[in-house]
Amino acid sequence: MSTITHQTRQLSFEDIQLKKKMRYEQILNRLIKGNKTAKEIAVELFELKLIPNAERNYTAPRLTELEKMGLVKAKDKKICQYTGKKVAIYEITPNGIKKYKLLNKDRNTRLEKGCESYE
Repeated sequence: MSTITHQTRQLSFEDIQLKKKMRYEQILNRLIKGNKTAKEIAVELFELKLIPNAERNYTAPRLTELEKMGLVKAKDKKICQYTGKKVAIYEITPNGIKKYKLLNKDRNTRLEKGCESYE
């Protein structure tokens, strides 16, 4: 295996890990303000210029991961105003609130502004 390709793959992997952590922070920031669907969170992040478009695929995989970590949970279902499909409504858990407060304490201005802008 080429050392160059190994290095470039490693750099890409590290970049993705950083982006995942930022997305976790952004999602917790949105859910601390109220329960939302993956699409609603995506729309808000897009409006804040934190993601390039309002596709739910920017948030849904991260919500699944956050749910596995016990930081959010699917609370209910509703018909999505954007797609007309039945979707899950997520809420932040007590552990998620603790994590949010810890992140907010460490990065106060960054989280209050919704993290770093996509632009």
